[in-house]
Amino acid sequence: MVPVTSAVAQWGSSGLAGLTGLRDGPPDFSRANILDRAQRIATAAGAATSAATLIAGRAGLLGLTRGGQISAGGATRLLAARDGWCAVTLSRPDDVAALPALLLVDKVPVDPWPALRRWAAPRPVSEITERAGLLDIPLGALGETAAAPVRIRQTGSRSPMRAPAGLLVADLSSMWAGPLCGQLLARAGAIVVKVESPHRPDGTRGGNRAFFDWMNSAKLAYCVDFDRQADELRELLAVSDVVIEGSRPAALARRRLGPDDVAPRTGRIWLRITGHNEHSGRPAFGDDAAVAGGLVGSGIGAGFDGPVFCGDAIADPLTGLEATLAVVESLRRGGGEVIQLSMAAVAATYAALPTAASVSAHPAPAPPAPPATTPAAGVGADNAQVRRLVTERRCLSC
Repeated sequence: MVPVTSAVAQWGSSGLAGLTGLRDGPPDFSRANILDRAQRIATAAGAATSAATLIAGRAGLLGLTRGGQISAGGATRLLAARDGWCAVTLSRPDDVAALPALLLVDKVPVDPWPALRRWAAPRPVSEITERAGLLDIPLGALGETAAAPVRIRQTGSRSPMRAPAGLLVADLSSMWAGPLCGQLLARAGAIVVKVESPHRPDGTRGGNRAFFDWMNSAKLAYCVDFDRQADELRELLAVSDVVIEGSRPAALARRRLGPDDVAPRTGRIWLRITGHNEHSGRPAFGDDAAVAGGLVGSGIGAGFDGPVFCGDAIADPLTGLEATLAVVESLRRGGGEVIQLSMAAVAATYAALPTAASVSAHPAPAPPAPPATTPAAGVGADNAQVRRLVTERRCLSC
């Protein structure tokens, strides 16, 4: 392991210390050992970009700062319950629309957070988690998820050992974790097709464009209706060497687009990234998933005693790195596997690392922005090229 003093210095210079801690308190260095493991994973996965840049890059692009019990991105907050803590994310219109049912009121204020804090305070975490789950609101109870290894299920025949270069990757994921894996594979020479629905394109397209470009600039853009054009999408999946799935498994299964529904292909790897475990069906984002795994910082301030958010949606990039390594290792084994990772379980793995002292004299600047990338293609811009690829590969397998 990297000596603590070196790990602390790297944590500070990366900008991650500056993203962790109370808004008006000192930066927090307690999770400095995260970068040691993350860099080893990035190196083993063949990533040319440093782990520090991959983990803190979004904050650098967006100019984010630490918010203590408010996530750096602003959509997630830590709430004190009667017997613990939980993190709630309100990033989607549907999440906000579900609040009256959660709080059992007719209407919530424009700023719902004070009402949520009052509602959560007298209730046990188990009740809060259950009610949020019924309403599909992303929530992570602090430390509810234990560290767990990647789950691997053999589903098909193996191929000879391969590298990513030249492989066809269908990236059905969105946001950060799955797209990061797809982008790293693209940088390694794979042909990565970003698959989007015309009804629900990747939500990050509507946010900071520099971040979307950073995650997707090296991919072909393919737009297909998952319901009306399911057969066309199934053909792409059938000829793909790697499939990256970031939705809840039932979403593809009910359209017969899951790993057991697509025609077999020697050595195909199906990567499934979920927020919680594969069967829970609960939604998750990077900040609430990190809290579920216990990956939080230590806030220091007058009269304060509680957890704070660590970094920026940190479960997302950590999972993207771990997923990339899982794919690379599967390629070395010959593939033919379904690989399942939970963002909360990945966060728990990093939460179990030894902690450092929270306060340090090392500098803690804001995270730098990663180098500019070329713009990513518009929705469906490469449909014709992707269809030609599918036809060519289908013919080759005949």
